[in-house]
Amino acid sequence: MKINRTHSALAVALLALAAWGVKIVRGSANPTNIRTGSAAFASYKTEKAGDWHHITAADLPKPFATESSENGAKVVARPANAWPQAPTGFKVDLYASEQNPPREIRTAPNGDFFLAESYVGEIVILRGFGPYGKPRERSVFASGLRQPFGMAFYPSGDNPKWLYIGDTNAVIRFPYHSGDLKATGAAQTIVAELPSGGGHWTRDLAFSPDGKHLFVAVGSASNVNDPDTHPAEHHRANILEFTPDGKFEEVYASGIRNPVGIAVNPLTGELWCSVNERDALGDNLVPDYITHVQEHGFYGWPWYYMGSNQDPRLQGAHPELKGHVLVPDVLLQPHNASLEMTFYEEGNQFPAEYKGDIFAAEHGSWNKSMRAGYEVVRVPLENGHATGIYEDFITGFVTPSGDVWGRPVGVAVGHDGALYVTDDGSRSVWRVSYTAK
Repeated sequence: MKINRTHSALAVALLALAAWGVKIVRGSANPTNIRTGSAAFASYKTEKAGDWHHITAADLPKPFATESSENGAKVVARPANAWPQAPTGFKVDLYASEQNPPREIRTAPNGDFFLAESYVGEIVILRGFGPYGKPRERSVFASGLRQPFGMAFYPSGDNPKWLYIGDTNAVIRFPYHSGDLKATGAAQTIVAELPSGGGHWTRDLAFSPDGKHLFVAVGSASNVNDPDTHPAEHHRANILEFTPDGKFEEVYASGIRNPVGIAVNPLTGELWCSVNERDALGDNLVPDYITHVQEHGFYGWPWYYMGSNQDPRLQGAHPELKGHVLVPDVLLQPHNASLEMTFYEEGNQFPAEYKGDIFAAEHGSWNKSMRAGYEVVRVPLENGHATGIYEDFITGFVTPSGDVWGRPVGVAVGHDGALYVTDDGSRSVWRVSYTAK
């Protein structure tokens, strides 16, 4: 059997067991209320915590079946009676309120939460629990950065030596020892020139399980500009691969319009990503998605989408690619703006069937007549692989009149087993715990 070089030793063992007919089921879900076909497409009026969806490429409408809409969210103060909604058995508490919008969140090996406050160029640490369940300490780890977003500790384990940060135009790193509340040394530039300037600016980071490869997600500079004629798209809409010292190795995967969130599956060692697809083809085109990433895989942007569906704005371009475009594992609501993703692997607070599942933050649509997103979704995995279904897990960030008070961005699992969600609409960090017995 062929093992991708990012697979871990655990994955090899699991595949060997599978070859002998041993079935290992982790994180499985067998819901009966799955919306399929045209009913799988949703809006804020129909999204409800605990509901399930299964969108397939066969369900997609034709381009321009509806007009392209500009329906940007008006963010309002959270109404007194508004609160994030979770499935039965779960509880949502307000862990922290931030002055600046929190974006990506990472859990350090010692349990501290690192927040990227991108718009002010800071990395902030929240530690522990004080009175009323709020952080015991808050500290600015580093400042003066350029739109920081992605973060990764290196090497893996309990005693990393570095915190890597994805600025919009570079990858830098700071010395880090477990428990540091402030950077103890100056930033080192690892990748000096990432593609930047216009378009999607977030740069997420992840290391391969063996620590030999650094993956950097770089979104496109546009909606659907052809890289053949637009030099600004060079090495964009890609996941790039470097050594930990910053030497460029290869374009790991391409045609991914904006892979905002990337993460390595702890069970299989595969790289996964959470993607913003293109706009202006209608309300229900093109679905955002979550998928494992095949090395050298091509996912269509800008010429194709969801397999061999050609974008009519680039009709006739690259016919040789037809039939070679990968279909993602899980299709989400179009224009959801799927951002950070994480695996519920280390936590033990949620029921056993959640083990290994994916949680992802959906920032919310603007290019849809009836807004959708503004939620956290759950993607159940079986033996580390998706079946195509997903669950509306945390909802309620939109008022009945359609105003938005919260916009999820980041997700992380705490050492207490709870799920922590950053929300740059209300500038909050929410804690989702399981309370049913």
